[in-house]
This record gives sequence, structure tokens and C-alpha cells, in this order.
Amino acid sequence: MATIPITKRGAEKLKAELHELKTVQRPWVINAIAEARAQGDLSENAEYEAAKDRQGFIEGRIQEVEGKLSAAQIIDPSALDAGGKVVFGATVSLEDEDTGDKVTYQIVGEDEADLKKGLINIGSPIARALIGKEEGDTAEVQAPGGIKHYEITAVSYV
Repeated sequence: MATIPITKRGAEKLKAELHELKTVQRPWVINAIAEARAQGDLSENAEYEAAKDRQGFIEGRIQEVEGKLSAAQIIDPSALDAGGKVVFGATVSLEDEDTGDKVTYQIVGEDEADLKKGLINIGSPIARALIGKEEGDTAEVQAPGGIKHYEITAVSYV
């Protein structure tokens, strides 16, 4: 199985979710199933069906998170020394060469991506265009509205 890059923060978030699923949600749904069973006829028991569906979702998510954690390659951005190059985990400040707009993104794994927080997926077009570049370089990004040019104004590892 291929390794999945993930930041230290992202791995901790997945571990916390796994703990919540196993210690809170799984026991809760088991209890809900037991209560629904106690009501008698299961063939027409909507509460039982809903609880079984919820249990299936929880068990599936537990397997998914465990699989991601077992395949994870945990990267601590603050420990990186990439010589100023844009790599996974780097925080990159950009300036749109056309509009002058400035943005800052950190390149993270798929599960951590949140554009509102400035976290972009390593597989996104902008991240792929930035990887390997250095401060002062220009990145050409194929965006839905056409090709955009960004100047890399800063690269940091935090």
C-alpha cells in the first residue's frame, strides 16, 4: 500500500477522531441497538434500522481512519530543511501577478485540506504547480477561470 503524506497536526486530528469513534460513538450506537431490540418486532422498527445504519457508518469510518493512519507518512513541517523549495508541509505566500492579491497556503494531505484555513491538498492544481519551486519563482496554475500566474513571495516551514 502506498504511503499517504500527512502533517503531524493532521495525524493527531485523525487519532482524535478514531478515539471518539471507538470510545463514544460505538458504545452509544450499541446501546441504541439494544434499546431498539427491547421494543420487540424488528421488522417494522425504524429506530433499530437507523441504529444499524449508524453502526455500519461508524464501523466503516473506523476502518477508513485506521487504514489511513497505518499508511500515513507523518511529516513535521517545522523539522523540514528543503533549502527554500516548496515541498509537502511548506507554507507558501503568493502574489497574483495580474491582480496583486496576496494569499498564503500550507500544502497538506487530503484529509487536512481546508481552503478557508489556508490549507490546500497536495493533489490540487495550485499545490502541484508550486512543488519544487523557490521564493521568487513564478508558478503557472490552470484554474477554472483560465491560467493564473503567482509569484512565490515567501516559503516557510512551520
